[in-house]
Amino acid sequence: MSNSGTTVWFSLRRRLLGLLLGGVAAAWLVTMVFSYIDAHHEVDELFDAQLAQAGQTLLALAGHDEGDDISDLGDAAHKYQRRLRCQIWRADGKLLMRSNNAPQTPLTTATGFSETRGEEGHWRHFSQWNDDRSLQVQVSENHHIRDDLIGHIAWRLLFPALFGLPLIGLWVWLATRHGFASLDGIARQIASRDPQQLQPLHPAAAPEEIRTLLESLNGLFQRVEHTLEAERRFTADAAHELRTPLAALQAQLQVALRARDDDERNRSLNQLQSGLTRASHLVDQMLQLARLDPESGLPDPQAVDLAALAEAVCADLGPQILARNLDFDLEADPNTVVTGQAEWLRVLIRNLVDNAVRYTPAGGQVRVLIRRHGSTINLSVSDSGPGIPVEERESVLRRFHRLNQGIQPGSGLGLAIVARIAELHGTTLCLDSSPITKGLDVGVQFAARCTTA
Repeated sequence: MSNSGTTVWFSLRRRLLGLLLGGVAAAWLVTMVFSYIDAHHEVDELFDAQLAQAGQTLLALAGHDEGDDISDLGDAAHKYQRRLRCQIWRADGKLLMRSNNAPQTPLTTATGFSETRGEEGHWRHFSQWNDDRSLQVQVSENHHIRDDLIGHIAWRLLFPALFGLPLIGLWVWLATRHGFASLDGIARQIASRDPQQLQPLHPAAAPEEIRTLLESLNGLFQRVEHTLEAERRFTADAAHELRTPLAALQAQLQVALRARDDDERNRSLNQLQSGLTRASHLVDQMLQLARLDPESGLPDPQAVDLAALAEAVCADLGPQILARNLDFDLEADPNTVVTGQAEWLRVLIRNLVDNAVRYTPAGGQVRVLIRRHGSTINLSVSDSGPGIPVEERESVLRRFHRLNQGIQPGSGLGLAIVARIAELHGTTLCLDSSPITKGLDVGVQFAARCTTA
């Protein structure tokens, strides 16, 4: 048995050649056997009929004088001419006449058709009485003529196979070679491509049987192209986004180095620390996206209690919430268990709550609700911040897209990360106006995990 990672390669041409020739040879062999059996039967029937006819003719001509012998039939002039011998017996056992090559004793003791084997060879006999049972005729025929004829028929059946199968094999090989020529051309076309050439394959001619393979391959090329394009776009956006905070950090460092007193130096160092915090947050979010992008599904789905997870996240953000003096409320129904990846869901909830806390003015309100409605569980985070205009709600889910740039802190990646995690979990993400003043309400709808008693 081969290893799970080992491919067993085989030649499709040789396999087709073997299957086709094997099928043709088997069909030919079966046809030959049946033809031989049928020919053997028909030859026996024909010769038996002629043997009986000869006997009946002699019986009808048995008006010769006693003791007259029938002349020997002589040598065969044709290879299929039969050698016959015959006798006519009276009812009292007296031999009335015989052919010169017939013995003085009865050819057979049976009535009708019979056979004997002996030193004289293999003979087929026919014996019959006349109507008043006064005369009996016995006619014998050497069986070798039948055997020769049957052997000749068998050879005539075998002869085409001996020469026909190689010719069929050659034709099949040429036909499969011609048929697979287009596959070889497609293989060469793929092999000659550069890694950057990901445009779809459109061969001038291709077998219908590989249409699905080509469509799947073109789909793979398209997905790889999209992935590479996303990586290029991500790299360009990341470089652009990192350029600004790094320039600001460099400026603050220069100010701190040229500070004239301790107070000015401390202010510069505090701003430098704040810039480093923002840059670290940006890099952390970029790394999160980099880890999420290659995934096409949940790597380790498990039962996750959203209420417990949200409580832990809100507890971690407690100092930030208290520092802004927010009216914060967390409400969760019991039995809010979903199927998902716990660490990713923690990132999703943290980004939603962190965005709400960041964009809500000091003294504002933030509400986190986890509600169960039948087979669904809804997570919503509402705030009393500035909200997002309806026309911008789709755009903010794209990477590095920010509103009010320069007024509110942020990297434009938080909601993009939330959207990607929601997509991987197969959930519905919805941005709406908050029931709290004119803020934002972000809702995520999960399918409840089925539990067995």
